Amino acid sequence: MSVAATGGFTGTGTLAAAAPAEAKPAARTLPPGLGSADAGTLLLPGLHFGAAMLFLLTGSLGLVAVSSDLAAGNFLSQHVAGVTHLFTLGWLTTTIYGALYQLLPVALGAPVRSRITGYVSFATHVPGAAIFACGVALGNLVMHHVGIALVATGVVLVVANVALSLPSARERDVTWFAVALSLTALLSTLVLGVVLLHNLHTGFLLESRVRVMSIHLHVAMVGWALTMMVGMSHRLLPMFLLAHRANTAWTGRALVLIPVGLTMLATALALRMRFMEWAGLVVLEAGVACYLLQCRAFYASRIRPGLDAGLRLSAIALCFIGASALMGPVLLVLGGVRQPRLAIAYVLTALLGGVVLFTVGHFYKIVPFLAWISRFRSRVGREAVPTVAELYSAKVAQVQLVLMTASVVALAAGVLAGAGALVRLGACGFVAGSVLFAAQAVRVAGWTKGGWG
Repeated sequence: MSVAATGGFTGTGTLAAAAPAEAKPAARTLPPGLGSADAGTLLLPGLHFGAAMLFLLTGSLGLVAVSSDLAAGNFLSQHVAGVTHLFTLGWLTTTIYGALYQLLPVALGAPVRSRITGYVSFATHVPGAAIFACGVALGNLVMHHVGIALVATGVVLVVANVALSLPSARERDVTWFAVALSLTALLSTLVLGVVLLHNLHTGFLLESRVRVMSIHLHVAMVGWALTMMVGMSHRLLPMFLLAHRANTAWTGRALVLIPVGLTMLATALALRMRFMEWAGLVVLEAGVACYLLQCRAFYASRIRPGLDAGLRLSAIALCFIGASALMGPVLLVLGGVRQPRLAIAYVLTALLGGVVLFTVGHFYKIVPFLAWISRFRSRVGREAVPTVAELYSAKVAQVQLVLMTASVVALAAGVLAGAGALVRLGACGFVAGSVLFAAQAVRVAGWTKGGWG
């Protein structure tokens, strides 16, 4: 999730390299806003993206370790919870933090209030997320408390930093509101997480534990992750797809229905109000449908045919989000957690297939571009420079796309069937895809004037 305008992008969403020519024409290939970025301003998001990559690799390996629990439908396993937090707190939240530090000054015209605070939040969040995830997986009391204290510090610093930056935005469009709504959900997720952590050691929630866990999970995935995706997509997909003529009304509708539906559903789960659960689910599903319709409008309005691997991954992720949305009513009809395998498949499809793959797809659009800006912008017009697409291998990206997509399908199918071998196969495939993705990131980081090395 980075930010740029369309002026310097080709039909596949990559920056067109300027041939050695006059300085002024070459400079015009740089997107407005990012054209003024330098290595110093890109360091903070870059650190976050690098740390997120390590979390993705660790979480992927964790899938293999918990494959037997997943196949058995053991969603209450502490090991499963630990691995889940590697993806949510580690990969997803760290990525969003880095994206916000890049998005605010460029897309919203809201300079980050304090970059020093950004570095401090990074220094607390990253070790905190790692310690907390390990503590949950191992059932270690000390690691629980140290990890949650560091994560909470990071959350408060990020929310305060962004909240103080938002008032200076040039305009308050749907992306602005999506960021504000997402940060509110993030704080709610933290509070619910602290409650669940306290329950691990006291048991005060009794039989309400699973309901609170369900609320925590939905607030994190829908309120924090999906709402941020809706806002980011509104800015990024038209840019990457060159689809600025698309009808954008669906985004606003999604940003009304999703928070309202989530609030109704969470309240109903807390108060055990069956009718309100259905009402909240219907509103929430309508919001997800509006988001998917908006993304479809962007893809349909692109001015050139063909999609690169990043945009294909994002499109596949949207299909997984739709599939997970279809599972929601079925899960509610069949009794929710009384169908543990379906519940796990529902979360796997939404988290790994939807949120994780969508973010991976956007990494292919963002990280190479930021690396290009940092390393080659000053050379444009003076020497031959690579295109953004040349910083990574399109063939490897395509193999990764197939691997990760097939792996999510295998994981969900294996869980539903209780087939441990299929779940392990899917987990191993996801590891392989993550390793290829990490190799691509190393390739981008290692690109030199004469090529990669």
